[in-house]
Amino acid sequence: MTVPLGGIALAHHDAAYAALDRAGFTDVWSSEVAGTDAFTPLALAAAWQPGLRLGTAITPVFTRGPGLLAMSAAALAEAAPGRFTLGIGASSPVLVRDWNAVPFDEPFRRTRDMLRFLRAALRGETVDEAYDTFAVRRFTLERPPAVPPPILLAALRPGMLRLAGAEADGVILNWLSADDVPRALAEVGERSAGFEVAARIFVCPTEDAGYARALGRRLITSYLTVGAYAEFHRWLGRGEALAPMWAAWAAGDRRGAGAAVPDEVVDALVLHGSPQRCRAEVRRYAAAGVDVPVLALLPTPEVTAGGATALLSLIAQLGAEPQGASA
Repeated sequence: MTVPLGGIALAHHDAAYAALDRAGFTDVWSSEVAGTDAFTPLALAAAWQPGLRLGTAITPVFTRGPGLLAMSAAALAEAAPGRFTLGIGASSPVLVRDWNAVPFDEPFRRTRDMLRFLRAALRGETVDEAYDTFAVRRFTLERPPAVPPPILLAALRPGMLRLAGAEADGVILNWLSADDVPRALAEVGERSAGFEVAARIFVCPTEDAGYARALGRRLITSYLTVGAYAEFHRWLGRGEALAPMWAAWAAGDRRGAGAAVPDEVVDALVLHGSPQRCRAEVRRYAAAGVDVPVLALLPTPEVTAGGATALLSLIAQLGAEPQGASA
């Protein structure tokens, strides 16, 4: 599950983490956009629910210096030995440049360089190297983790997917349907033993299809109009279906852009329906090759009306398995 959960203060997430554990969720994965940072929700989970596995999806490679990112990862790896996975990625010009005042230059090479730096630093090595996009002079972690965390790489298009397959411990996919997974993994290429495939999957567990599709359209127009995501979906073959949305967005017609997103695109990228139906759709991702399906739980009318109690109940329904079903 993606954490933190909306509508529950971080100070009260002990109940949310306990509910996730009871429901059979194995992992909690954070993100870093404009809410919480990636590490604080996981540090709380490490203390409150020592059985849960932790991951970042993702920590941007631009918004922290190399040494600070290594220290943050090492601290969490020490707090949760063997249970933490560091997911990194380029992020986007809006988050990096517009919100954090950092140039968004050469994202592929910056990501590659940070991956190589972190690999060495988290092993406790002294790093003294000039990479293509930054230089580090004699950096050594004072507290290198006894168990260095695996490093997963967020990837959309072929270049980054191939980098993940060649140099990372896994790949993080995002904004794709279950049917898209094989195409992405084909670009990853031959994978080493233990290579993990994680995917963030947007889930709106309500049978109010109109509500879910309206919310899905808002998300799609927010994300898939960003250059990297737009090119990703052209590569996946949705260029014709999404062309009217991109044209309206470019013309400044935000309402028209949302209206132009076809239902079939929304339904492919934002799972909705009963919790049972959503679980079945998530299993399609697993069948397609995703090892770690990470649900991103979207607000529903039922949860909005019922508050935290309804949210915890929904977690139980999403995690519940029908009698006799395998986990």
